[in-house]
Amino acid sequence: MHKPVFAANRDQVTGGVYQSTRHDSGHKHVAGEALYIDDMPEPAGLLHAALGLSHCAHGLIKEIDLSAVKDSPGVELVLTAADVPGVNDVSPSNHHDDPVFAEGKVMFYGQPIFAVIARTRNEARLAVAKAKITYEELPAVLDIAAARKDGQKSGSLDLVAEPMSLNRGDLDAAMAAAPRRIKRSMNLGGQEHFYLESHIALAVPGEDGDVTLYSSTQHPSEIQHAVAHVLDVPSNAITCEIRRMGGGFGGKETQGNIFAAIAALAARRTGQAVKLRPDRDDDMVATGKRHDFVIDYEVGFDDEGHILAVDILFAARCGFSADLSGPVTDRALFHADNAYFYPAVRLNAQPLRTHTVSNTAFRGFGGPQGAIGAERLIEEVAYATGKDPLEIRKLNFYGGPGRDLTPYHQTVEADLSAEIIAKLEASSDYQARRAEIRAENARQNAQGGVFRRGIALTPVKFGISFTNSWQNQAGALVNVYTDGSVSVNHGGTEMGQGLYIKVAQVVAQAFQIDLDMVKITPTTTAKVPNTSPTAASSGTDLNGMAALNACNNIKERMVAYAVEKHGIPADQVEFLPGRVRVGNREIEWPDFVKEVYSNRIQLSSSGFYRTPDIYWDRKAGRGRAFYYYSYGAAASEVTIDTLTGEYRVERVDILHDVGASLNPAIDIGQIEGGFVQGMGWLTTEELWWDNKGRLRTHAPSTYKIPVASDRPRIFNIDLLNKPNHMPSIHRSKAVGEPPLVLPVSVLHALSDAVASIGDHKIFPDLDAPATPERVLFAVEAMRAKVRERSGGHG
Repeated sequence: MHKPVFAANRDQVTGGVYQSTRHDSGHKHVAGEALYIDDMPEPAGLLHAALGLSHCAHGLIKEIDLSAVKDSPGVELVLTAADVPGVNDVSPSNHHDDPVFAEGKVMFYGQPIFAVIARTRNEARLAVAKAKITYEELPAVLDIAAARKDGQKSGSLDLVAEPMSLNRGDLDAAMAAAPRRIKRSMNLGGQEHFYLESHIALAVPGEDGDVTLYSSTQHPSEIQHAVAHVLDVPSNAITCEIRRMGGGFGGKETQGNIFAAIAALAARRTGQAVKLRPDRDDDMVATGKRHDFVIDYEVGFDDEGHILAVDILFAARCGFSADLSGPVTDRALFHADNAYFYPAVRLNAQPLRTHTVSNTAFRGFGGPQGAIGAERLIEEVAYATGKDPLEIRKLNFYGGPGRDLTPYHQTVEADLSAEIIAKLEASSDYQARRAEIRAENARQNAQGGVFRRGIALTPVKFGISFTNSWQNQAGALVNVYTDGSVSVNHGGTEMGQGLYIKVAQVVAQAFQIDLDMVKITPTTTAKVPNTSPTAASSGTDLNGMAALNACNNIKERMVAYAVEKHGIPADQVEFLPGRVRVGNREIEWPDFVKEVYSNRIQLSSSGFYRTPDIYWDRKAGRGRAFYYYSYGAAASEVTIDTLTGEYRVERVDILHDVGASLNPAIDIGQIEGGFVQGMGWLTTEELWWDNKGRLRTHAPSTYKIPVASDRPRIFNIDLLNKPNHMPSIHRSKAVGEPPLVLPVSVLHALSDAVASIGDHKIFPDLDAPATPERVLFAVEAMRAKVRERSGGHG
């Protein structure tokens, strides 16, 4: 019989909240013991699927000859749109524009047209290559510029979703009255998720037409419902289970639908288990990315640098279908203020249709793109007024009555921007370092030196909640067993971010038992139905509260039993570490559980939570869209080589707000990882399609994510450690997405280094990703402007 080991310190449980408990899978990752779907023992007779992808960006399918495919060794089945018994659609939206298989027409290069089911994965992949498909090619719109040009010709833009607009104040009057105005645009690239585990689905058929799916997904319920529609069965015939993902970052919120649907369809047709795991190239070609944007902006301001009027248009390359582009571009608008108050503002979105793969959710969900627009305005104003950008940032923070209303008419409460900036400015020694960097750059200019340094300190204010209000709900199931051990199941998914361990800590704290008594079980739609996606940084907020609700239900029954059985008031029943005080007695937890069970008290409960006090009227552009805000700031220093454009991130200092941290070690890891991932997006990661619509950056050989040597040489991260003013789970705050905005400081540090060539009198105009090539172009452009201003000398 398992003997629980309780904490040596009887005043505190081991592994409860606020403790730096290790990630539940961390040691398994290191030892290679963590099981992913491709590691699971294969069912007898397992078949393997491979996708047949289009070789045309936009065109009519004139002929499909799959005879050689069907005759290929090991092939058991070939599937096309004609084989779908239900709806040939796995769209996450009500647009119904994401077919499982293209039918009659292809809309991007790499769109699935058919699937091969074979005895081995290699046989399936070899067979796919034997297809003969002819197309009548149609004009392809591949980027934002082409989509806009096409819209001008036709008289209307082709949008994948209804765009949103946010307005407050009389923008036209405020802009006209502003003493100074700047009107420009910037380009902001997209990003590949590059999760270590590619998409994968394993479908196992059961009796009565049931299918159990093991899917690498952030949204098991969406997989369940999408597959049910494709198979034309009720949702209760489909069960989706996932223990962990090898990374998701938003790429597995909706994009797993098609892989699960094809595996399930093949399993139903063959009566055998089917696994579909695309190779990295096919995964990158056939799945969506972070949206790239063109941000057109106009800002009105005064000579001191006070922003008076803001007009921004966010145009996004969305791909061929809606997917989540509507909500993503909405979210860009929600974060286009970042930490700043705009007295008069107009924000608009342009979710443009292109003949490229449909872009989708990515950590931050449009928020980082919006925040970058805000920081670009700050930099513009700073260079125009000749001031330190940090001074302009402080000048325009939200603050107090009359300066606390967002463009979506939500009041900013408990704003921490000024406090965090002040603390980080001091702890990073920003002012002294900036003065030293300026002096060193001046010497380099005078002496014809090669290297230039730059520094920037930028904030983040990030709203936490799904803007679709109905998604702000979660369920959980908690079981207490007669030996005192506990299992917990909830709707959240684990993709490495530490959600499971945090919820387990909440459960351990609730029952006052050590963490080793709590069993984390795989997320499954069979236990907790109708789950929301693990996204929007809401996983712990929602699922932690749902699990706590389930624990409290069980505890209430236990207390009611003790009151009735022992004739004592409820306040004389207290849960202590490893034991329960009942009147004058202290009973060990396992013994108390057995006693309660023996008296026929239910020791299992579902739990539920919905975020209170949020609402959103999209049409009016008003509401309380977010339950609270997370805050942070980063100071980054870089060195660039002006001859090659290469650079190095020398030092980064971060101060971040996670409320009362449930697990400081996990939170710091999330901040570190989010920063490096965001830095990769803004500096090294570049997506490139050729004029045929083929993604050329489709593998590790052509797409550069950050590696260990790219991390800052000095990397300091501190937590603010200030409890959330809202009653979140143990007063903690979300940590998944907000840190991804912090490396905007790296982009502006690079801009600062480039600007030093012109003595900071000329705006550097550096777009993202700021690859070495792009930095070099900016350096050369700066030198040309300097020569022009000096009459051709210099």
